[in-house]
Amino acid sequence: MTLAILLVRAERVTTKDQLVTELWGEQPPQRASAALHVYISQLRKFLAAAGQGDGKAIVTRSTGYVLRLQGAEYDVADFQRAVSHGRLYLQANRYQEALNQFEEALRLVRGPVLDHLPEGPVLAAFAAWAEEERLDCLELSIEARTALGRHREVIGLLNSLITQYPLRESFYRQLMLALYRSERQADALQVYRTAQQVLQTELGVQPCPALRHLHHAILTSDALLDLRAAS
Repeated sequence: MTLAILLVRAERVTTKDQLVTELWGEQPPQRASAALHVYISQLRKFLAAAGQGDGKAIVTRSTGYVLRLQGAEYDVADFQRAVSHGRLYLQANRYQEALNQFEEALRLVRGPVLDHLPEGPVLAAFAAWAEEERLDCLELSIEARTALGRHREVIGLLNSLITQYPLRESFYRQLMLALYRSERQADALQVYRTAQQVLQTELGVQPCPALRHLHHAILTSDALLDLRAAS
């Protein structure tokens, strides 16, 4: 767990207070500082044995410790790099290249982040950030697929995502568009009614402007929704 905390804050100082809180919560043992010193010492030996920096991967600072990656592969950095490249391709209407980057990023997500680890403030914040980044990447990959005319491929995935994240309006919007382009206008309109009901029941609000505008466009069979017009 100590390694997980330092990795989350790689290349930045993780204070001793942060480490103590993450490891023991609000009631640390009396000799928490001594125990922490032992953990760091053991971790340095482990990393050195694994060929990571001859014990110098963890640097001591006055307030805590810094884990240096020293060129080691780090999935978080690789994920962010792939998503960033994908966004640039998407903005340039290079949809296949964008999709390749988003899929590469998603392949790096191998399950729930920090699964089964106790979560203090640092780990909990990182897990929440990582999940949001994963969902954003999924949205972008679906957008790229839809732009490529592969809208039928994403319908099942979007239905599943809406079941898991019923308050995420972007998934309703993407599903409505995919259904409309699959010649399922009635189903697309039903998705809007479902979103409207869920949002009203759970939050007491109406769908966002983007969802409402798409609903109106589908009702009027707006030519802008056609794949050729959109591209």
